[in-house]
Amino acid sequence: MPANAQNSHPLAHTWTVYYSFRKANERITNYEDAIKRLVDFGTVEEFWSTYSHLKRPADLEPISDYHIFRSGIRPMWEVPENINGGKFIIRLRKDVSQRFWEDLILAVVGNQFPDPVNGIVLSIRTSEDILSVWTADSTPGMSDTLKLLLQLPEAAVIEYKEHNDSLRDKSSFRNTDVFK
Repeated sequence: MPANAQNSHPLAHTWTVYYSFRKANERITNYEDAIKRLVDFGTVEEFWSTYSHLKRPADLEPISDYHIFRSGIRPMWEVPENINGGKFIIRLRKDVSQRFWEDLILAVVGNQFPDPVNGIVLSIRTSEDILSVWTADSTPGMSDTLKLLLQLPEAAVIEYKEHNDSLRDKSSFRNTDVFK
C-alpha cells in the first residue's frame, strides 16, 4: 500500500477523463480514435489533482470536448452501457459555462444524482458551450434534478436525446426533445 493511500478518500466510482478536438473544417472519420484518454481518478485527492490541471472552458478552443465517464464506459452512443440511454443537454452562453461545468463535475463525482450517470461532457463551440449528462436510460426527473443541483433558473431549457436517435441521424444536438 502506498504511504499516502491510507490518507486518501475514495469516490463512489472511478472516473476517466477524455479530450477531443477538431478544426472547424475538419471531419472526424473515426470517433474512437479522435477521443484521447487523459487520466483516471478514484479518490478526492486524485480528482482535485486532475481538475487543477484541466483547462477552463474559456481557455479551450472551439470545437473541443471534455468527457468525464465512469471508468470502463467509453463516451460513445453505441457501447452497451449507453445504447439504451440518452443525454440531457444544457446550452449555455460562453460567459457562464465555467460555473455550471464545475458544479456539474462536483455533483457527478460527488455522487449527488439520485439516478446513475454514465458520464458528462463539456462541448465548446464557437457560439455556445454545451453540457451533457449521459444516462443508461431515459431517467425520468433528471431535468428537475439538473435544475436543482446546478441552481439553474426556472426558465432554463433542458433538452434530451436518445443515443439511438443520435446514431440514426448522426448528430448529437439536432432533433432533441425540450423540457422547460
